[in-house]
Amino acid sequence: MRVFTVLGPSQSGKSTLVETISRLDGRPTTFDVAGTVHLHGFSYLDEPWCAVDVDGGGDALAYVGPAMAISDAAVIVVPPDPDAAVLCAPYLRLVEEAGIPSFLFINRMDSPNGRIRDIVAALQTYCTYHIALRQVPIREGDAIVGAVDLISERAWKYQEGQPSALIELPQSVEDREQEARTELLETLSDFDDNLLEQLIEDKQPPSEEVYELAAQVLQNHQLIPACLGAASHGNGLTRLMKALRHEAPEFNIAADRDEAEGSARAIAGFADVKKHIGKITVLRGLGDGVKAHETLGGETVGNLTTLDAKTQIGALEAGQIGLAVKSDHLNPGFIYDSAAATALPEWASSHPAAHRQVVSPAHERDDVRLSNALTRLVEIDPGLHLVQDDLSGHSILSSQGPQHMRRVTAKLDEDFGIEIEAETAGTAYRETIRSKVEYRHRHRKQSGGAGQFADVVLTIAPLPRGSGFQFEEVVKGGAVPRNYIPSVEHGAKDALIEGPEGFPVVDVKVTLSDGKHHNVDSSDYAFRMAGKNAVREALSEAKPVVLQPILNAEIHLPSTFVGDLVPTISSLQGQVLGFEGNPNASGWEIFNAQLPAVAEDELHRTLASATRGTGWVKLKFDHYEELRGPVPASAKNKEMA
Repeated sequence: MRVFTVLGPSQSGKSTLVETISRLDGRPTTFDVAGTVHLHGFSYLDEPWCAVDVDGGGDALAYVGPAMAISDAAVIVVPPDPDAAVLCAPYLRLVEEAGIPSFLFINRMDSPNGRIRDIVAALQTYCTYHIALRQVPIREGDAIVGAVDLISERAWKYQEGQPSALIELPQSVEDREQEARTELLETLSDFDDNLLEQLIEDKQPPSEEVYELAAQVLQNHQLIPACLGAASHGNGLTRLMKALRHEAPEFNIAADRDEAEGSARAIAGFADVKKHIGKITVLRGLGDGVKAHETLGGETVGNLTTLDAKTQIGALEAGQIGLAVKSDHLNPGFIYDSAAATALPEWASSHPAAHRQVVSPAHERDDVRLSNALTRLVEIDPGLHLVQDDLSGHSILSSQGPQHMRRVTAKLDEDFGIEIEAETAGTAYRETIRSKVEYRHRHRKQSGGAGQFADVVLTIAPLPRGSGFQFEEVVKGGAVPRNYIPSVEHGAKDALIEGPEGFPVVDVKVTLSDGKHHNVDSSDYAFRMAGKNAVREALSEAKPVVLQPILNAEIHLPSTFVGDLVPTISSLQGQVLGFEGNPNASGWEIFNAQLPAVAEDELHRTLASATRGTGWVKLKFDHYEELRGPVPASAKNKEMA
């Protein structure tokens, strides 16, 4: 089975292309993963194929890596507009990082918004490898009615709903065809000395040799060919499929790219949980393949089916795509042999999950069920990350964006029967003090029976940022017996859990200098309470201040948007640290800044808007600094995980 992934920005016509191609020779078998990935199994020229269609938009990019991991090649569908080239930048970057052989398909050529030459030039900005046109259009007036293949030099005229018709090369396109063919051959000659010699000697190389070289260059991911067409009219799709059939590599190349060992038997690309069925994992067979009810990854595989999730098969052969039903130990993003699992390479990983929300059940009775459901979703969704909020105990679910979060909410409702409430995760404010204070507190209580007595003299003092908590005792003469001193320290820590403004207190040193005890009424509890109350009361007199967390932001974005980001960071009370070209991604910048954590959500929203959904950010805590101005009311008693 041959497998290819189809990528592209939203509204590029990508899904139309996949649906049309999959119906060229019959009716496809389909399987959807989380409403984001759509697998189409079909036959073309009596060979089995599978097209993996990943939704466009930044919220779905987490699925691109696993899709490429189970594919032999990728097709990036491009809008026919030079200004839209930047929307393809994330996909061009991802296919280069993966090293997967790739084609461009410039779609909707029935209504282009610019010259093809300009579209390719705009795309080349974001591509390290050379983009080479494999076709030039045939025009009648302003309309594109066909295309000329630059290797075979055959001309084809589009026919609505039918295969294109072979025609004589129109005289009007001869000059442009010769110019483009020469450019293509010169590009290919960079990888073949024999072709270079033929061109120098002004000889025309045979088409068969050029096709063979084009396939070799593609498989080595040294060049990206660009084809033309209009998927909604069925134009150019046969040419694209023939290129995939003859030039895309066999599945063993994908296994090498995934760094699969010789003992590997399957790649798990995706997984989903379907109501009334359970967990379903998309597998591609490797090596000896996979047999139903045999061991894979150390446990027994359940039933194996085709993509319809109904037709059972006894085995999944090498290169074949199928589904493992109710094999809960199989998770996407791993290569499996009989005994163990190995994670896919780094290029298959998703961008950091940045959209953070506190998730709680709408009905208290669903608390345990929600926890279990979220754990299962994180296993199967590469774009999700789950942690627990320290104070509230609620789950903090990080996703790829608002649209991704809406899909998760819908799945919890439809497949798990759980309604949730989600709100923005709070900022982890802290408190500290500015001045040194000595404070005495006596804890005394008598209510029948043994009493409680403890007397402590404490000094609290500020420490440098990031020092945390320190405790010291300088008691002399046994005023506080040594066995009670740890209790005083525990009490001091209890007091620092919540300061005068309601946030944890940090960067404070507590020194126990004196005190008194009673031979009968003193106890660990009494001294713990004395230490807690002494620190709590002293904090109010030590000029407390609120600290806000400052994050380091490493923002990845196309170079064209850098100028717009500088005022954005300033508007978020941030500081621009600098930016530079990304040495590993053509046309991309790495923009470094610092900004308050409270601006995190606004940064994500602004970045998505400012970069048309192409930029993404890595955030990392750097330090705390004093908050200027009032504490937001919504921040009280909220913690950042």
